[in-house]
Amino acid sequence: MYPSPPTHRRAALTAVAAAVAAGVLIAPAPALADPAQREHGNGPERHDVAATPFPAPAQTFAAPAPRAPGVDDTAPYPRQGELPVHPEDPADHSIKLGLTPYHELAPTLNDLMETSDRVSAEVIGTSTRGRDLYLVTVTEPENRARADQQRRMRELISDDPARADRDRTLPDRYKAPVLVNANIHGNEWEGTDASLRVIEELATSGDADTEEMLEGARLYFVLTANPDGRVAGTRANAAGFDLNRDFVTVSQPETAAVRQVMIDTQPLVMVDQHGYVNGTLIEPCTPPHGQNYEYDIFIENTYENALRMEEAVLELGYTPEDDGVLPPQIPFRDSTDGWDDWPPVFTPMYAPYQGAVASATVEFPMRVNNADYGNLPEEELRRRAAINTDISAATIEATIDFARENRGKLVGDQIEVFRRGAAGEEQVVPPEGWVPGFGPEDVYTTEFPRAYVLPGTDRATARLVDFLIANDVRVGRAEESFTVAGEDYPAGSHVVDMHQPKRGMANVLLEAGRDISDDVEAMYDISGWSHGLLWGAEVDPVQEAVTVATAPVTVAAPTGRVDAPDTAGWRLTVTDGSDAAALNEVLATGAEVTWAEGGAVIAPEAADAVEGAADRHGSVFEAAAEPGDAVLEPVTVAVAGAADEVFTLDALGFDLVPVSTAVLNAGFDWSEVDVLYAGAGLTYTGLNADARAALDGFLSSGGGLVGRGATGARLNDQAGLLAATRITGRSDANGVVAVTAGEGVLTGTGGHAFVYSPGWFTGLGEGVAVEQAYGDDPLVAGYWRPAANGSGGPDAAAGRASVISGTAQGAPVVLFGTEPMFRHHPKGLFGQVAQSLYWASSTPGN
Repeated sequence: MYPSPPTHRRAALTAVAAAVAAGVLIAPAPALADPAQREHGNGPERHDVAATPFPAPAQTFAAPAPRAPGVDDTAPYPRQGELPVHPEDPADHSIKLGLTPYHELAPTLNDLMETSDRVSAEVIGTSTRGRDLYLVTVTEPENRARADQQRRMRELISDDPARADRDRTLPDRYKAPVLVNANIHGNEWEGTDASLRVIEELATSGDADTEEMLEGARLYFVLTANPDGRVAGTRANAAGFDLNRDFVTVSQPETAAVRQVMIDTQPLVMVDQHGYVNGTLIEPCTPPHGQNYEYDIFIENTYENALRMEEAVLELGYTPEDDGVLPPQIPFRDSTDGWDDWPPVFTPMYAPYQGAVASATVEFPMRVNNADYGNLPEEELRRRAAINTDISAATIEATIDFARENRGKLVGDQIEVFRRGAAGEEQVVPPEGWVPGFGPEDVYTTEFPRAYVLPGTDRATARLVDFLIANDVRVGRAEESFTVAGEDYPAGSHVVDMHQPKRGMANVLLEAGRDISDDVEAMYDISGWSHGLLWGAEVDPVQEAVTVATAPVTVAAPTGRVDAPDTAGWRLTVTDGSDAAALNEVLATGAEVTWAEGGAVIAPEAADAVEGAADRHGSVFEAAAEPGDAVLEPVTVAVAGAADEVFTLDALGFDLVPVSTAVLNAGFDWSEVDVLYAGAGLTYTGLNADARAALDGFLSSGGGLVGRGATGARLNDQAGLLAATRITGRSDANGVVAVTAGEGVLTGTGGHAFVYSPGWFTGLGEGVAVEQAYGDDPLVAGYWRPAANGSGGPDAAAGRASVISGTAQGAPVVLFGTEPMFRHHPKGLFGQVAQSLYWASSTPGN
């Protein structure tokens, strides 16, 4: 079976996903006033592809994470080109709430630019479905000299903070950048309308304080960071991703655009507009705090701004009795844990690594989404949305006032953050009571290494290097071999000198992380994310200065290579996701590829696609003297999975057919499918008799099953396949774990993996092979406690099988207890998933 051309395959994928859009969405628990109750006990937040019309990724797997145009730092304001107007969409979910539909944004902004020379609107990227992302800048008009001066000062702050610190006039001359990010969750609408209200007021105000403020500030507004979700009324973007969980990975174009805005504008203060928590939730957060922050600076400013925002909300006069609005809450002050700023996946938790010295999420109070959107009268929805817009606008205005009144201090604090990094100074631990309520439980620091060395020349290293650079981390390439602490490194090794202004950004991406299980009672989201351990690149922290000469790197060197072929052609070992993408490209040409031992395939010398695949995907094709054993044809996967799983499998180049319980019950043709991937949205017991018989027939005739998590294990059990019992840890346990390779059919399965609600297998029957097992002390970084009765902790998982394989009832089966495609992040595990699909499609009888 050969797949259709890629454009046809992607069109079919989108069409099928749209056709089954009535499926069940795997969504988080409702937002509650007590943040400790949010989402805990519900497992990882995932979106089922059956519920989300799902366009395929626009880039190949080998490409760097999406890049965005960014903000021109040379042109003076105003910048007032005409924005293209999008067609009217009467189905836009904003309309029912009395809010601004997406198609009215460009006309509104065009009118504002025609009315006021203080307003500039630019397109900073496009969404997954091609909608424009708007950045609005409000400031007093500038001439070229003033714009150049601002650019030079911004560069001085980030490039030479020690010199900037000596310039005592700089804080008075520098226009304070403030960033407001709105509507990153598409069905949390009101931040967009509040931003428009504030922009309109600032555009036309003749107030002397406003004029003075705009002379000393640049106010940036990302009007809607998720226009596709805004229109559709979904939390996720059109690809099914929660964009406010993507900043550690940047898999989506919307996230890339917001990241680039932060890098280019270098905000002193940012505020992210969300909903819905009653009373209004205003950060700063509870412990654990990100250990790479200069937290003494961050908490002082963020807490002060939170108090300002709280006061502004209270001054609106909304009450529980008259309006149903509870008083604001500040987690740092009012909660013990459960709303933390530990992972940099959230917009305001990422912003400090790009210079923000005050950064907060605001959750306005009155719910208008999910079930309420469909069940409440339109009049009530509009009442609630109006209250939320008032509260959102109040927090934005309070933040702007805070930045105006504290401009000199905030500029100085940003300089100090970068100066400490460049000087390699230790973090400052403030005294107890530094701000009201600050105590020992709030102290989270780290010991920065002197440098990191990335010695590899493989695709995984190149991908990580490109990601570091995209996040504004400085990377050098050694011009000759060198030795550090007795370890020899070759010329060409990449070096990240940790004496750099954005050392926090560098370290949060490169460190292994830490086990915080004993530090807090509850966590809000992920607790471990190591790019080195999970992306497959060797990353060595060193405690001595690297003295070798290095050249600055702007892009990693190409890694693809095609050796002269031997008698059997070329051998490609599928160790990385890019290798799978390259292999699938070769298979699509009709080349007669065979499956060999050791996770490798053999491509014949006549395979014309090899050169191009190696170049595009960075893969290495070595000479092969012996052919493989089994013929490997293009793999068609029926996928019942979460959106991140479908996104990843499609990026790897597999031919996908989305399925669900509903799709199978409606009648499904298994004849063109090689493997079923089951990760979400499919239950065997939910199938009708005909659908169950069809699935059983597919499996008994050699169709493969690759299963992940509870869905995959349950399907395996109920279909009577591999004899194994799945045991689960706590549902909120997550992080980076140590694993060892087993003796099954897959390779490269040792080292490290990622878990969320971890699973392991016991009671393995005859013929069931352990592909991978948890290490003796599994948790490397993250949060994993036993249950109250002492069960399900990392000790219980130690040494147990985390991935198993075997053939049962004619079906080749691989089951994962880990999360190898979680949010498209653990890229070093993608090759393992690809191998399982190839093996399951090429075993005898399939």
